[in-house]
Amino acid sequence: MGIRLRKIAEQSLFSKIFIVMVISIISITILTSWVTLQMSKKLFVQTFSITNSKIIDQIKSGLESFHYSNVNIAINTAQSAAIKNYLTWPDMDSLTDNRTVYSMEDQMNRIQSRIGTKSIGILLLGVNGKSYISNRAYWSGSPQDLQQNPITQSTLSQPGKLLYSFMKDKAASSGEPYLVASKALYIPGSEQIYGTLYMMIRESEFSGSYNSFTSTGNDVMILNQSGVIVSSNRRELVGTVSDQLLDSAKTLQQTGGANLEMEIIGKDVIVLADYLPLFDFYIVNVIDKNMVLGHMLNTQAIVLICTGIVAAAVLLVYFITRRLTKSLRTLVKKMSNVTKNNFNNYMTVSGTYETRELSNSFNYMLDELNDYISKLVETQKEQRRAELAALQQQINPHFLYNTLASVNILVQRGSNEQATETIHALISLLQNTISNVKETITVEQELQSLKHYVFINQVRYGHGIKVDYFVSPDCLMAQVPKLMLQPFIENAFFHAFHKKHTGYIYVIITRDRETLVCEVVDNGDGMEQAPYEETTTNPTHAKQPFTGIGIRNVHDRLLLLYGKEYGVSMESGLGQGTKITIKIPWMTDQPV
Repeated sequence: MGIRLRKIAEQSLFSKIFIVMVISIISITILTSWVTLQMSKKLFVQTFSITNSKIIDQIKSGLESFHYSNVNIAINTAQSAAIKNYLTWPDMDSLTDNRTVYSMEDQMNRIQSRIGTKSIGILLLGVNGKSYISNRAYWSGSPQDLQQNPITQSTLSQPGKLLYSFMKDKAASSGEPYLVASKALYIPGSEQIYGTLYMMIRESEFSGSYNSFTSTGNDVMILNQSGVIVSSNRRELVGTVSDQLLDSAKTLQQTGGANLEMEIIGKDVIVLADYLPLFDFYIVNVIDKNMVLGHMLNTQAIVLICTGIVAAAVLLVYFITRRLTKSLRTLVKKMSNVTKNNFNNYMTVSGTYETRELSNSFNYMLDELNDYISKLVETQKEQRRAELAALQQQINPHFLYNTLASVNILVQRGSNEQATETIHALISLLQNTISNVKETITVEQELQSLKHYVFINQVRYGHGIKVDYFVSPDCLMAQVPKLMLQPFIENAFFHAFHKKHTGYIYVIITRDRETLVCEVVDNGDGMEQAPYEETTTNPTHAKQPFTGIGIRNVHDRLLLLYGKEYGVSMESGLGQGTKITIKIPWMTDQPV
């Protein structure tokens, strides 16, 4: 995330303004479209709910007509003496029985003729065991099967009601679902039941009364009190149980709400419901929001229109923004041509008022910067001269005193040749350090001064400490700061051999690509070393401190001259000796 923010921050002003405007346009377009769609959907749902409520009322009206037709059949059947006689009289002689059957069938034909175009199967079941079936297509089972059916038991327990039930029985026309209206037949003024009337209608014919009010995504379902879907325009749902729809219908009935929005089988739906008291059923209207709204709203067209609006707005913003920032971009382009270390690339004063003011300020800044750099360069030169003088003065007093004392002892012992050689080494060393005013010298000259210094120390303290030099031939003419190695040799002589007294010091100078690597390694006592990085400003950070300011000066001077990637590093361990590594850039010509 941070990298992306940095990339955005590094973009030009034109890019930032353009990106902000594009994001704003897209956001406003999406937000406006979303709000509009939500408001349209809400309005549509409200309108659709009102319309479907009226449709439910029409369906209820049609079902009530169907109910009253069944009531008329039940009344006419109950009032018919011929039907009563058929269901109550026992078997007599053939003539009487035939007359009874003929009268009953004639009466049933008259009743059925009043049904009209509705295809209803009528069944009669008497207490004398006799039965009548108007059409075997509606019931192919035996009267005993029907007598034992739970529908019959429920009807006989409520003789005053016309009950509606759902039937899906093997005996009913190969298992086709039916709606059955049943009524107990009893003698008026008494509770004596003499028969049962069954009126059967196929569910497919029953649902035909309201199928014209349904459509894809707009379904009607009729449920009984057990949650069984007794009828629906979706035939695959008939006979299944839906507790969720039953609970929704009861909730709407109790609260008097217009509709409920819920999720059924992973779909967002709108549920409208009403109670059918004559049937003791619930009529439920389920509307698939996504499907219905999909027909109302052309999503593809909306997306294309929004895309066109965004594209036109982005193009307009692009050209306007580019024109407004053109003068500023021109100025930025000119200022970017100021190359590194080139502070004389002055700007041409032209363009708009803001651009001219910036150009004048930039040119004034270059003048001030050139003056400052000149003064800074001179100050750094003076600082380096002072540091070099400090290093040179470090050698003079104490070292000269000890060296002359050693020469005096040699003369007293009669070692005139060695005394003479020591004096010559001292003279050469002083010439290279004090008389030579150059800031850098070659590796060969540095080694010559170093060997004189080592020789003088070996005269003073003996030859117990040996010094060996391993220098790559191609490094002899490389330029190094004067007195770069001497402080480390001095430190090794005076601090590395307190316990061992004898050992070796190795001076190794090699080239690693464009870097000159100088190493001073001893096999002396070593020390415990604290964590150290090459870029630290204190190369002597260890439990055993170094004496003098030479080593610190060398490191600080290298950082000042060449940068943080160069300088001094140290590795040391108790009993393992010490290794000093010096890295400087490869140079063969003395810098100005």
